[in-house]
Amino acid sequence: MPHEKARLTLCNLKQEDYPKIKGLMDEAYPDLGGAWPSHTIYRLIEQFPEGQIGILDNEVLVGLALSVQVDYKRFADPHTYEDIVDAQNRIFSDQKGDALYGLDVVIARSHRGMRLGRRLYDARKELCRQYNLRAILAGGRIPRYREYSDKMAPMEYIERVDKKEIYDPILSFQLANDFQVKRLLKQYLPEDANSDGYATLLEWNNILFENTQTVIDSRKSIVRVGAVQWQMRSVNSVADMIQQVEYFVDTVSDYQSDFILFPEFFNAPLMGLTEHRNQTEAIRYLAEYTEQFRDEMSRLAIEYNANIVTGSMPLLEGSALYNVSYLCHRDGRINEQRKIHITPHESYDWVIQGGDKIEVFETDAGRVGIQICYDVEFPELSRIMAEKGLEILFVPFWTDTKNSYLRVRHCAHARAIENECYVVIAGSVGNLPVVESLDVQYAQSAVLTPSDFAFPHDAALNEATPNTEMLLFSDLDLDKLKLLHSEGTVRNLKDRRLDLYAVQYKQ
Repeated sequence: MPHEKARLTLCNLKQEDYPKIKGLMDEAYPDLGGAWPSHTIYRLIEQFPEGQIGILDNEVLVGLALSVQVDYKRFADPHTYEDIVDAQNRIFSDQKGDALYGLDVVIARSHRGMRLGRRLYDARKELCRQYNLRAILAGGRIPRYREYSDKMAPMEYIERVDKKEIYDPILSFQLANDFQVKRLLKQYLPEDANSDGYATLLEWNNILFENTQTVIDSRKSIVRVGAVQWQMRSVNSVADMIQQVEYFVDTVSDYQSDFILFPEFFNAPLMGLTEHRNQTEAIRYLAEYTEQFRDEMSRLAIEYNANIVTGSMPLLEGSALYNVSYLCHRDGRINEQRKIHITPHESYDWVIQGGDKIEVFETDAGRVGIQICYDVEFPELSRIMAEKGLEILFVPFWTDTKNSYLRVRHCAHARAIENECYVVIAGSVGNLPVVESLDVQYAQSAVLTPSDFAFPHDAALNEATPNTEMLLFSDLDLDKLKLLHSEGTVRNLKDRRLDLYAVQYKQ
């Protein structure tokens, strides 16, 4: 049929469609007995109507896909066709089943070559997602194996089909639709002479599947983040600074944010409360308040029901000084991430040392990591985090000039693309002449994304006005990341050549 005359629509099959269904199946399976009897189709439609999908062309049925719900553990192991269809040609759909089992996919001869099979497979995948089922399983015939059975074993045949050295009309199509061969099924359908009785057990995993029973246990898919583009200003006391912090937490929490991000060294104005002989003495003075700010921000996280990434603060342990960020969970837990890579200024003027742990933290709103400013310019850290399941990377930064800022910004953007995650960056603005080396800052806080169709065209979800104190709110869709990992235009994590190289974390 000419494509320009086609008028295609998807539908759910009804019992009165049986004569059309029979015509399609008789045409497709003349060597396997043709169509199922009417009572088989009626039972399928009655028990699981959403799983019986058809394609109409101007009201003429030209394609169909039949499915049932099954128990994953039962049918992810070896089984035969008779385990699906009993001796009376009855098929039972398990309403408590956690997987979809694909039965038949049939396309009319007149409409082959129009990629209608892909539409039906996509409809099945969407059904699997909507029902929150674990996977789609199928027993797939290998109808060209008979031509090769005297030359190779069935597993070699399957491997060569996978490498596209052999074309199999069923297996090649299923592999092209992201199904994986789990195992070989022997005597699956003994009367299938073309397959020599063999079949493949195929599986498509629903990466959005959530194994939860209650709303409380369910995973958030939309996460709201708030970034504070902080104005550096002189303060009269520690209480003034804490009041300023609480103001922003209160404001951001009013928008039901799951995370609040502060910049690196946001409380540096405290160094201006007293005079210091040098910068080394000043930063150690600031470290005296770190535990107090950590505890206060943990209290705010609980009271305002928002996870707080505390920017960063200096931490003194014995004689060693570190640049540390805390993740204050709204349930009261506290994690820390120390800056790994220390800038020449931090090393020389402040005598700060680098940390030695790279963490990904499990939260009630996704798996998150923290990299303090300069750290984001080292791609190995983010790749190690990505291998630990990173979804959102928070980058508190402090930069004095635009070129310094752009190093952080461009590297953060690269990390989002190459690791298929969101990156949230937050910095400080304004002038602080009373504190040496912090007299000027430049920042444009932003929320950066991977670069694919599901995300903004420039891979920037949100941006602050440069050098202006403000709040930045963004909603992050974590399900988009899952789909990107397996179905993206390119798949940076999945397509790495681990046979040639690897990033090793030596802890």
